[in-house]
Amino acid sequence: MLEKTYTPADLESRLYPMWEQSGGFAATGTGSKTPYTIMMPPPNVTGSLHIGHGLTMTLQDVLIRYHRARGFDALWQPGTDHAGIATQMVVERKLEAEGKRRVEMGREAFIEKIWEWKEESGGTIVRQLRRLGASADWPRERFTMDEGMSAAVRKVFVDLYNQGLIYRDKRLVNWDPKLHTAISDLEVEPKEVKGNLWHLRYPIEGQPDRFITVATTRPETMFGDTGIAVNPEDERYADLVGKYAILPLVGRRIQIVADEYSDPEKGTGAVKLTPAHDFNDFEVGRRHGLALVNIFDRDARLNDQVPDEYRGMDRFEARKKLVQALEEQEILVKVEPHTHMVPHGDRSGVVIEPWLTDQWYCDAPTLAKPALEAVENGRTKFVPEQWTNTYYQWMRNIQPWCISRQLWWGHQIPAWYGPDGKIFVAELEADAQAQADKHYGSTTALTRDSDVLDTWFSSALFPFSTLGWPEKTPDLARYYPGDVLVTGFDIIFFWVARMMMMGLHFMGDVPFRTVYVHALVRDEKGQKMSKSKGNVVDPLDLIDKYGCDALRFTMAAMAAPGRDVKISTQRVEGYRNFATKLWNATRFAEMNGCARVADFDPAQAKGTVNRWIIGELAGLRAKLEEALAAYRFNDAANLLYATAWGSFCDWYLEVTKPILAGDDAALAAETRATTAWTLEQIARLLHPFMPFITEALWEHLSGGTGESLLVAPWPALPDSLIDPAAHAEMTWVIGLISQIRGLRAEMNVPPGTELAAVYTDLSGDAARWAETHKAVIQRLARVSGLGTGAATATSVQIVEGTATLALDLAGAIDPNAERTRLTKEKTKAEQELGKIEKKLGNADFIAKADPAVIEENRERLAEFQGLIARLETALSRLAAL
Repeated sequence: MLEKTYTPADLESRLYPMWEQSGGFAATGTGSKTPYTIMMPPPNVTGSLHIGHGLTMTLQDVLIRYHRARGFDALWQPGTDHAGIATQMVVERKLEAEGKRRVEMGREAFIEKIWEWKEESGGTIVRQLRRLGASADWPRERFTMDEGMSAAVRKVFVDLYNQGLIYRDKRLVNWDPKLHTAISDLEVEPKEVKGNLWHLRYPIEGQPDRFITVATTRPETMFGDTGIAVNPEDERYADLVGKYAILPLVGRRIQIVADEYSDPEKGTGAVKLTPAHDFNDFEVGRRHGLALVNIFDRDARLNDQVPDEYRGMDRFEARKKLVQALEEQEILVKVEPHTHMVPHGDRSGVVIEPWLTDQWYCDAPTLAKPALEAVENGRTKFVPEQWTNTYYQWMRNIQPWCISRQLWWGHQIPAWYGPDGKIFVAELEADAQAQADKHYGSTTALTRDSDVLDTWFSSALFPFSTLGWPEKTPDLARYYPGDVLVTGFDIIFFWVARMMMMGLHFMGDVPFRTVYVHALVRDEKGQKMSKSKGNVVDPLDLIDKYGCDALRFTMAAMAAPGRDVKISTQRVEGYRNFATKLWNATRFAEMNGCARVADFDPAQAKGTVNRWIIGELAGLRAKLEEALAAYRFNDAANLLYATAWGSFCDWYLEVTKPILAGDDAALAAETRATTAWTLEQIARLLHPFMPFITEALWEHLSGGTGESLLVAPWPALPDSLIDPAAHAEMTWVIGLISQIRGLRAEMNVPPGTELAAVYTDLSGDAARWAETHKAVIQRLARVSGLGTGAATATSVQIVEGTATLALDLAGAIDPNAERTRLTKEKTKAEQELGKIEKKLGNADFIAKADPAVIEENRERLAEFQGLIARLETALSRLAAL
């Protein structure tokens, strides 16, 4: 017998190890089954499960369990990412707390400590993914720095270098002056800063009384100025184009150039150009052949390219001293308060400096062309389709990819330098040495490049390096390309685009056929989660409190394509109640002798209510498959909920109670068999979404056969099981009872009060149905009578199909009091509706508000409109009394 109380934690701790040890998560690797592949976005080895992981991993697991049940050879390839900069910082802080410093330890000893930490603590998130029920093929788990994947990284680097697609160049990078490394755009966090706009006047060469005024938020960078840009259409400066200004305090001649980058309507219309310290200026400078003057060192202190008194100064200290000097020399025209976005390192927290430095680059523009064409011609599709345009925008404007990082933890670049700086690139040091010896004609000492590769470089290879590439393994042939990638929109460019580029270049095919892009998980008010707001939701806390199934179902039920997921504990609690409802329904079935009948054939059922619920399950399966094929997880979850809780628990079980206790033994036996069969189908259809409770219920329903629901086949429920006549009959009964219940609620009729009811009009099939189900309608709607007759003066009438029913409210309510209550509610609702309409009609609000806030207001608008319509209906019914 099923335990009396549903306790999620007990199920989860017992069932997950059973699943994993059974081998049921494993892809076969062989056989006639059609492969179905999902590559798990490898979480950082430093990470712990957050609510975003909860969403993306749940949706992947739904797809994997669903396809596994449908007979596919389903591979969910797991892995973790070495997360270069994040991991190095974690271990460095840990060592510093022990009084040890990375630099003093040396590279080899420090990396050894990281590996020790990785073995001890690096698997936290993988253990947490198991708590989420993730049915990944764990024995296949890969780490982006394991030996096989490292070999793949070296081969890719060497091949791209030999093809001219990887090269050294001096360009601007996002430089973190605290961590002393280049960082990616994804690691840059723009922050709004209240600063100033300094207007400076630069004298024109040969015209002592003439100046050109520029405005800057970073006056200290003027030491690196090598030009001034004006718009070619700006008549104010037309005669100055091609001439030179003199850089104050330095005396350097800087050319005035015409370039559309300068906006005549913005500031003074003249822009100072510092190509070595601004990304836009770099591009303008390159167009006009301007010099690159780097004025900072790696600590963002001024170097020997600036006047003596500023050398060695911190950039912000130098700013204060420089502004004072400019003011004293009457170069500073005016200062305006100016709020602007300033890039900060997301880990170091310091202001990022665009810095000119030698780095390794990948020719992304060349690699992007086939990746762009693959989406244009439909080989890879984005869902929702709107993200296709985002992908196009990024890929059509892609810049060379800086792939080197000044770190110790990561894939060290396989490049060595000779004494004259010549570069030798090879997968193995011995091969590089052989190249050098041949080049120099004798054994020559080489120095290895100390940089490591950007973390995204190795994760870009994940779809094929995890399957054994560069070896031509059976797994690679079977599981590449993958079917679907489930990911967040924030890494479409950083990860998705790079996997596309690498997959097409090295495998000749796209890495996945579909990219399903889910939105953000926000708090219940639609706000983005952040520690500073104190609104971060920990998925593990929710699992501890409500169970894994409730969290998973919440995620799926709210994952509407293109819409952010607004997580609330109330919704999770509600779906925990759903799980409890299923538990109690199964207990009820067991207590009433409803057990699996081995030879039960649903097509042979005779009872109307049984044929109806069987048809409901067949219709559910078809709609469920349609929703999942379109990645409408919310529709799929809501269909399951409506059928399991609504059709089965609320209606079928209630309608069949008299049958189970009645005198018709054959119908009772059929109903018991149908009840058990229906519960089994619900468990099978619901399993991808709520695996733990469905597996537990299946154990009891299957009569101890030992077959796990994890590997049970998807139910075969053909459309032929749908009985239109039974459907029409039960739809009428349910509709009538629902209308009566709704009217009772509207009129505030006490739950225990039984209302007298008569049919004032009854014809067609409804006449037969009314008689057949009279007892059920009386019991479930709390009404008496149900004969035919005339309505009284105190009756309210409802229409269901070809039946009109009059409910006598005499003595059940006080019409005047109800009219007052409903009018008061309606007035309050109209006031709230007016506030929302005013807000949504405000152009400034629509222009400035967060889209999530706008969407929330639109949802509230619809809710109040619906409420007012219901209140008006209730008032009109009262008016008729």
